[in-house]
Amino acid sequence: MSALRIDVWSDVVCPWCYIGKRRLEAALDRFEHTGEVEVHWHSFQLDPSHPKGERRPVFETLEQKTGAPPDQVRAMTRQVTELAAAEGLSYDLERAVSVNTIDAHRLSHLAAAHGLGDQMHERLLRAHLCEGETVDDPDTLVRLGTEIGVPEDEIVRTLNSDAYADAVRADFDEARRYGATGVPFFVLNRTYGLSGAQPAETFLSALRTAYADGGAAVRPPATLPSTFRR
Repeated sequence: MSALRIDVWSDVVCPWCYIGKRRLEAALDRFEHTGEVEVHWHSFQLDPSHPKGERRPVFETLEQKTGAPPDQVRAMTRQVTELAAAEGLSYDLERAVSVNTIDAHRLSHLAAAHGLGDQMHERLLRAHLCEGETVDDPDTLVRLGTEIGVPEDEIVRTLNSDAYADAVRADFDEARRYGATGVPFFVLNRTYGLSGAQPAETFLSALRTAYADGGAAVRPPATLPSTFRR
């Protein structure tokens, strides 16, 4: 039996993505064959049109994007903050800063080349959602990357070039081929697709099904029922 492959498309500023990551991890903790699982993280941008270099508070961005009044936006963010807390995550969206995430994704690809893809994605999610870090700032990205073991000189070279830009765009293209319009988006063994921050029980059921069907022919992912959909 070959390893069970999980491909995950996610954005480092996506509150639902961090919740989905924790729920997947909870399912993997209960999965009978966790040692045979490989998780691969892929880039996705919730707002690719966000001007590079422009930074503004998340609440302001949400008000502009949704057209909702400030009190409604705060009620929405309180709800997602409470859901995150149930997964052990301490969101501080009052401090979160909306940015273009392309450089953060390029850093993630560099980290993946060093076998640190999961650690880098985790660190960037926590930085943005819990710590109020500005995740398009070069100095911040260098600090976050070196914290998890990515060589500083390679981070600087990457950020001062267009390294991994093609890999990031390839991730976007692959997500579109699967029909993903939002994140988090999960594909198991390139066969079974799940959209949204699914409950851990749903992930566990999908893991068991994908593992049992390990030799099945690749086909477009069948999206399972979604409780939380982005």
